[in-house]
Amino acid sequence: MRHCNNAVFALIFLATILPLWAQQAPQKHTPAQQPSLTEDRDPVRSPDAVAPSTEPGAPLHKEGQGYVLRTDVEEVVLNATVLEGNRIVQTLSKDNFQVFEDGVKQTIISFQHTDLPVSIGMVVDNSGSMAKKRPAVNKSAMDLIAASNPQDEAFVVNFSDEAYIDQDFTADVNKLRDGLSHIESRGGTALYDAVVASADKLAADAKRPKQVLIIITDGVDNASTLTLEQTIRRVQQLSGPVIYTIGLLFGDDMSRAEVRHARRALEMLSTETGGIAYFPHSMEQVDQIAAEVARDIRSQYTIGYHSTKPSTMPGFRRVQVTAQAPGMGKLTVRTRTGYFPVVRMPRKNAAGGGH
Repeated sequence: MRHCNNAVFALIFLATILPLWAQQAPQKHTPAQQPSLTEDRDPVRSPDAVAPSTEPGAPLHKEGQGYVLRTDVEEVVLNATVLEGNRIVQTLSKDNFQVFEDGVKQTIISFQHTDLPVSIGMVVDNSGSMAKKRPAVNKSAMDLIAASNPQDEAFVVNFSDEAYIDQDFTADVNKLRDGLSHIESRGGTALYDAVVASADKLAADAKRPKQVLIIITDGVDNASTLTLEQTIRRVQQLSGPVIYTIGLLFGDDMSRAEVRHARRALEMLSTETGGIAYFPHSMEQVDQIAAEVARDIRSQYTIGYHSTKPSTMPGFRRVQVTAQAPGMGKLTVRTRTGYFPVVRMPRKNAAGGGH
């Protein structure tokens, strides 16, 4: 009997102490979840960072896992550019399109072809190798903003081995110009971390449902805590922005292997999200590219459908959009390659309960 009582006492003791110990034990975070701060201003935050701020120099972030949880049926929204050869096609109707998810045809429930306002993240490499390129880059970025919809909003992120928000969302051209003028040109290139933090920023704070990231860099990522694959997956989990990349990979600063690696990364970021990767041969071509990006953004079709799969079914869903029109040749549709369904939970009622 004494042994039995001792065993019962031990079990009660463990059941009481272990939960308390678990609550007090320090939590471990990966560098991507809790990036270090710099001395002058706070860096852009990766996922699971602190509460939002609208002050310049404040950290970018996305609270929680990057999306709100709900029970309603989600509409999958695709921003699509249609090309006949190299010419953008802008005369199609809903009936010209077909949407497939994992090979199954979907029913289009919404369709728009208007110049919708956009939330834009300008994410610009501020590493040491960009010192001489930044004035021309900044001019092209401002030209792009000038050619965009007047109702667009944009924010500016400068990144090296860490990323900083130097101008929060605004439509004020002068404020955006000031944000781009914060040039330090030092350190490495943490491109992937900057992309994820900026995508989270859009998901958290953007006022426009249509969202774009414009990435300008001249090097291969050498400082991120995330990999390319993790970065793309994160953007897809957010049903995130279309990413346009401009790779300034000319010159003798990089080996052929580094150029190939950087080019592959930028192409994947753009292709998987429905954007375009540009690789100019000189700074003189960047202005033309900025004009092309602005035109592409303003010429897209917005297509929505409800998936035939239940929202509770996990896993990546491959999306394909095709288009045909009488009197036209082969049409190419560029949009994101797929998405991860958002698993949503019931909201709690006012009394704190849930159903």
